[in-house]
Amino acid sequence: MSRQKAIATPNKTKEILNKFGFSFKKSLGQNFLIDVNILERIIHHAGINKQTGTIEIGPGMGALTEQLAIHSNRVVAIEIDQRLVPILKETLEDYSNVEIVNEDILKANISKIIDSNFETDQKIKVVANLPYYITTPILMKLLMDRLPVSSFTVMIQKEVAERMAAQPNTKSYGSLSIAVQYYTHASVVMNVPKTVFMPQPNVDSSVLHLEVRDSPPVEVEDEEFFFNLVQACFGQRRKTLRNNLARHFSSTLNKEQIEIHLNKAEIDGTRRGESLNMEEFARLARAFTIKEK
Repeated sequence: MSRQKAIATPNKTKEILNKFGFSFKKSLGQNFLIDVNILERIIHHAGINKQTGTIEIGPGMGALTEQLAIHSNRVVAIEIDQRLVPILKETLEDYSNVEIVNEDILKANISKIIDSNFETDQKIKVVANLPYYITTPILMKLLMDRLPVSSFTVMIQKEVAERMAAQPNTKSYGSLSIAVQYYTHASVVMNVPKTVFMPQPNVDSSVLHLEVRDSPPVEVEDEEFFFNLVQACFGQRRKTLRNNLARHFSSTLNKEQIEIHLNKAEIDGTRRGESLNMEEFARLARAFTIKEK
C-alpha cells in the first residue's frame, strides 16, 4: 500500500471520522496516530518480520494494525469500542491476515485467543498504542498471566515508561519498576511528540520495549508477598526502610523484630527504598517471609 493511502495521515483520519460520524470517547483514552513514520519506527523497534504473530490492543481505526498487517504474519487486534468494529472491517478489508476481536483486554481470555489464532511455537509479540489511563493494569495483567509472548512494544505516557524502565537511585524508580523488570528487560526506545496524535493528548508519550525474561532475575518464595513488600518499602519515599517496614508490619512485628529481620537480610534500615536493587528486595522478602506467614 502506498504511503499516500495509509490510514495514519491527518487527511485520511479525518475522512474516516467524517464518513462514520465517529466521535472520540475521552473515557476510553482514544488518541489515534496520524504519522506513518512513527508507526514504522515502532515496527522496527518491535523486531517484527513476516514470521511474527502480533497482538494489538486498542487498534482504533487501524493505523498501526495496517502496518502490522504489512510487516508481520498475522495480527489479532483487540478493541473494546464496538463502534470501531465496522470502521476496522472497512479500513483493513485488504488484509486477510487481520482478526478483529471486540473484547475488553482486561476481561478477555488471551491464552484462548492465542491458541485460536497462532501456530504452536510461533513467535508472538504485543505491539500497541495503549490507552494511557489503564496502561499499568493492562501490562501487569499480561505479564502476570505469563503468556507465550516474547516482547511488548507499547506507546504509553512518557512518565510511566520512564518509571517502568527506571534504575535504582533515580527519581522514577519505584515499585512499578521492580514489578515490570521482574518479568522483563525494559527500555525506553523512543519519545513521541503530541503532534502525531488526533486528538492531541495532554501528556508526552514514549515507546517502551519489554523483552520477556525466560525466568525472573531473583528467587522469591511468594511473588505476591514480594511485590507487597516492595510496595511497602516505597510507601513513603522520604522515609527509611526501617520506618516503612514498621508501618507495614505494625500488627505483626515490633521495632526490635524489624531490626532482626533487616540484619538477617544484611540491609541497613536507614536506607531508602529507591537505593535497593532487585536482589536486595528479594533478600528482604526472604528474611521477612517466615514472620508474615
